Amino acid sequence: MAGGLPGLRGTEHIGFTVPDLDEAERFFVDVIGCELVYRLGPFLRDDNWMSEHMNLHPRTVMRELRFFRCKTGPNFEIFQFEPHDPPAPQPKNSDIGGHHLAFYVDDFDLALEYLKAKGVKILGEPTFSRNASEGQKWVYFLTPWGMQLELVSFPNGKAYEKDSPIKLWHPAFPDE
Repeated sequence: MAGGLPGLRGTEHIGFTVPDLDEAERFFVDVIGCELVYRLGPFLRDDNWMSEHMNLHPRTVMRELRFFRCKTGPNFEIFQFEPHDPPAPQPKNSDIGGHHLAFYVDDFDLALEYLKAKGVKILGEPTFSRNASEGQKWVYFLTPWGMQLELVSFPNGKAYEKDSPIKLWHPAFPDE
């Protein structure tokens, strides 16, 4: 029997918290092209449920959560909380818990021009990866609230694929 989580099929969703759900919905729907699927909330508890189930202060209020579908890949569960404690600042990639979401596109240059036309803040110039990731082009960009996202494309594959028996999952080829 192989090790790991029994029955694992993949990543179903990624959850993250934003300061304003309406602003996040406008960005992910109108700019990125995701679809709102459903919303839930508010969740206000006067017991220890938030602490026991979510590792939050028991008086934290989840104002609302919204689920989004963004083509292929994991869904997004986006939260807005009314925290009991002051919120921490938006983490950078170098912070513990730092992260970014990467969006694969077929035509990198076209997608980059689109983001610029929408007034999205682009961080630096596109990078052409080397070594195992050679063939990949990417650039970071920011949401209106400062969350880090990445635009990425490698239509002819990455260099590692020539010799590796295992391939990274790819939205253009989900069954490989």
